[in-house]
Parts: sequence; structure tokens; C-alpha cells
Amino acid sequence: MTTLPLSKSTLKKLQDCLLIALRLSNLPESTIQLTGYFLACLLTFASISTALAEDFACEETGDTHIWISPLNPKVDQPVKIMAVSTDSPVSELALIDSQGQHKPVQFHRRGGPPWSMVATLEDINDGDYRLVASRDGKLAACHPLSIGGSGAQERPKTWGLATEAFYSAWIEELFGASPEENLSFPSLEPVLRNSERNFLHNHLGLNEDKNLPLTPDCADLPYTLRAYFAWKVGLPIAFRACSRGSANSPPRCGAATINTEFTNGISPQTSFKNVSRQLADAVHSGSARTGLEDESTDLYPIPLSRETLWPGTVYADPYGHVMVLVEWLPQTTDRPGSLLAVDAQPDNSVSRKRFWEGTFLFDNVASAGPGFKAFRPLARSASGGWRALTNDELVDHPSFVSFSLEQNQLSPDDFYARMAKLINPNGLDPKQAYEATLDALVEQIETRVNSIDNGEAYFRKSPGSVIAMPTGAAIFQTIGPWEDYSTPSRDMRLIIAINVLNGLPEKIVRHPELFVMNGSSPEQAKAEIEQYHAKRIQERSIRYTRTDGSSWELSVAEVLARKPAYEMTYNPNDCPEIRWGAQPDTEEYATCRRHAPAEQRAKMEQYRTWFREARRPTR
Repeated sequence: MTTLPLSKSTLKKLQDCLLIALRLSNLPESTIQLTGYFLACLLTFASISTALAEDFACEETGDTHIWISPLNPKVDQPVKIMAVSTDSPVSELALIDSQGQHKPVQFHRRGGPPWSMVATLEDINDGDYRLVASRDGKLAACHPLSIGGSGAQERPKTWGLATEAFYSAWIEELFGASPEENLSFPSLEPVLRNSERNFLHNHLGLNEDKNLPLTPDCADLPYTLRAYFAWKVGLPIAFRACSRGSANSPPRCGAATINTEFTNGISPQTSFKNVSRQLADAVHSGSARTGLEDESTDLYPIPLSRETLWPGTVYADPYGHVMVLVEWLPQTTDRPGSLLAVDAQPDNSVSRKRFWEGTFLFDNVASAGPGFKAFRPLARSASGGWRALTNDELVDHPSFVSFSLEQNQLSPDDFYARMAKLINPNGLDPKQAYEATLDALVEQIETRVNSIDNGEAYFRKSPGSVIAMPTGAAIFQTIGPWEDYSTPSRDMRLIIAINVLNGLPEKIVRHPELFVMNGSSPEQAKAEIEQYHAKRIQERSIRYTRTDGSSWELSVAEVLARKPAYEMTYNPNDCPEIRWGAQPDTEEYATCRRHAPAEQRAKMEQYRTWFREARRPTR
């Protein structure tokens, strides 16, 4: 039974009633009056459940908050509930009607931290209700719910611990799926237009998600998600115009543009479109690669811990790719832990990735400040406007993740070891670690299959066309069809990923503390994994589509053996067979019908050393 507090008004009535009764009890002639007054008191408070239902204090002052969507619930539509907690999980969720009747609410859990309970209420009659979240029989949060009323719910006034936790839980629910599922979308549109995934779908009641254009690329993705959430909830956002940086210094940014359009009441779709255009014009990969000590930035570095790396955290690699964390999967006795993220590609596709060295690139370079970062919070200024918090203000701030230069002190090897310990704190059996790495590599290869297929779809619509190839470092970062359909960044990551899988046996010797050896020495474990590796890469395979539409199978062993070919397979003007490393005069190659121009191949030969050394050039 959940303990519900009486409100101040109810307590005052009860106190007054008892005081008068006590005064009457001192009067000899007051027996009848006293008896009558007590009866009145008893009648007033005979049903504690009714008193609670009508007048208990329904407030949220602690570490748990209940969020309701849509903003103004109607009788004929589902009502979505999300209870989000930052201290510990909540165990129960209940709906209380005006008669004090408790109805348990079915929910599913996510996260930790923050922890969330997500539920949908169907076919609720109009009227006033209370939603109660409890933990071990004690009230954790209460939120009033009015169905069919004329007024909308009150919206949050500012970014803080509760809204940041809500944002994190919203991101996790948005991209939630079973660990085995290969979660991929052609763009962000089918994600946010999905009412089951998107807790804030049609939150404003304006049918505002219909035909909403949502096609961010990799750098725009975290900003677009943040802006969308701010639009629905009614919060300000900030962004800056930044340089691209140079070989010797990271990007630098100007003053923050703080947009408060969403805080002035419910904003229509056109408002979000306007802000999205502003973001697209201002944001690029340099926006996330700013120096870790710089505070004229949209993002700031945070500590590496399970308590700080919430869903919604941004990861910026030193070469321009950006990802958004979406979920932690805890280590169990029969499954390794995982840290999952999503990214967007130049062709606007959005897919889920797991954290590993082949995807989350980390390096100490002068041209970037890489690592995990959070959006710099906004607070009210003395003049009543908004300002971005400084690095000093974010050290040990009670409502936001602390600013930290921890990542600045780590070598790549130390960084990956630290993350491995967070993801699998109990260590992994070497074969278990190998299988997780092999799965991640296959996942990365299969994502490349989709990218090449997208390029083929372009050429089917534009037969005979040739996509122009940029010169120099611009092959990694440009605009137009080359950006959409070439894969130089992806192919360099594929080469790095192959190196990571091949290097796992040596890593066991270098970092034995990350593995459960079961009595074996690191050298023995290394030898066993080398043998296991030779076997498993023959057993795993992928399939790609050739020019004529037929499917061709490649074992992972074949993919690994073709690593030198991937130094020159990123050009979309080449047929899929060439892009997968097929050799002339083979059955696999026979269906090839398209080749990159000779001058483009000459450029690719010139740039080949970048891929061989897995070293992306600076601009």
C-alpha cells in the first residue's frame, strides 16, 4: 500500500475539527454538542481513501518526475506516461480516480541511470485523476492528470536535472529495440513519426509531426534531437557558428545563438522548421570537435562513468564523426554488456551501433577535442534572459554532469581499457570478448552493404551519370552526391575495425585485467583465440547485391583478406563488385558494368596511404 500525504488544506480542516471538539469537551453542558461534532468529524473523514483522492498533496519535489503526453489529453486518445528517476528505480505506477480507486498501470522499464517506466493508458473517461509512482510502498512522485479539460499541463521552465533525465529517457525509448535487432532507418523521419517509439509524438496536439522533414546528417543529428525535444517540451536551445579547425588546433566557435522561440507558448511546426534550418546552416562536424578546455562551445567534456554517460550524451571522434548514446545493456552471466549509440550518415540513414574500437575512434590529436560530451546547459541570466554556463560553473553542479578533463589525459589504449571496464565490469572470457568484437565487425560490414545499395539506387535513377570527386582531404567532407554515396570515412573505419579484430589476441596479453582467464596465462589465452579466430571468420558471412541484382556471399575471412582493396573502394562511380574488392576475371566480378574515370582512380591511388596507415588527413 502506497503512503499518500494529505495536503495542507485537508490537514488544516482535520486540525480545526479536533481542536473545537477538545474545547467543547471542557464544558459540562456540551455533551450533546461534543457528540454531534465528533460525529461530524467522523463523517467528514470516515473514508480516508476519499479524502486522499480528493485532496492529497500531488507534488513532485524529489528525484522522480512523471511526464504525460499529449500536453492536453483527450477522452478519445491514448495517454502516454513516463516516470523518470535519477536516484533509483521506481517499482509501481498507479492511476487514482476521483473516488480514490487505485488501478495499477502496466509499464515497461528502461535505463539506469536515469531509470524510467513507460506506459500507455487507453479508454480513460473524462475527469480528474492522480498518477502515482512509488518505490517499496512509499510515494516517489505524484502528478495530476485531467482528461478532457480545457487547459494544458504546465511545462517546465528551464533545463535542469529533471528535464535532462527526461531527455535521456526519451532518447532511450526512441531507439529502444532488442539487442539482437539490426536497428536501421532510411532517415530520422520514420523514427520520430512513429507514435510507439516517440513519446512526444503529437505532444502539442497540432498533428505537428505529419510530413515533418527530418533528414539530419551525422553532425546535425544530436542538435536535431535536442531541438525537437526542446520544441515539444518548451525549452530554449543554443548553437554556435564554428570553424573547421586546422592541423594544429581544434575548431573555434563564436558567441552562442540562444533561441527562445519554443518557450513562448505552444509553437507550430513552422517554428521547428525555422530552427532546423538555422541549425543546418550553422552546425557541422567541427561543432563537436572543439577543444576540451574551450568553453565557447556547444558541448563540454564529461567524466567517464556509468553515472554520467546517459543516453543523449554525444560522442565526437577526432576525425569528424558524431554519435549519440542511446542505451546501456548491463553485463549478465550469459551475455556481455554493451553500450549502444546511433549515428546518421551523409545519405541521412540512421542506425544503431555498439561501442567498440572499430566505431568509436579516439586519438590524441592537435586538430580536435574528442570523446564523450554533454550539451552545455542554459540558465537564466541576471537580466532575465538566458546564458550558457561556464566550465567552472559546471564543476560539481548539482543539476548537470560535471565538466571534466579526464579524457584529455588518456591515451587511446587507456581510453578503450577504461570503457571496457565500464561496459563489462566483471571482465570477459576471451572467447566471449572475441564473439562480441566479431559481432560488432559484422554489424559494421552490413551497414556498409546498405550504404553501397543506396549508391546503386542513385545510379538506377540516373543511368550514365558520373559523380564528381573532390580533391584532397575534401573526399571525407563535402556536399552533394559524393557526400551522400561515397564511403571514404566508412571504409577507413572498416580498415580500423579489421585491425581491431586481428589485434584482439595481442590485446589479451597487453590488458589481461580486462579478461577472465580461468587459470590460463595471457599467452595461452592468446594462442587459443588465434586458433578460434581462424575458425570463426570462415563460419561467419555477409551478402551484398551485385550490379545485376544477384546476391553474392562473402565470408568474413574473405572480407578480412581484402583489406588492401578497401584502400580504394569508396568511389560510388565504381560498381558494387569493385567496392567489395572483387578481382577481374572472376565469376564475382563478371557482372560489373561501371568504373570510376581514370583521373579519379589516379587521385585514389595518390590518397591510398591515408587508408593504409588508417590516418585521416586534417583539413
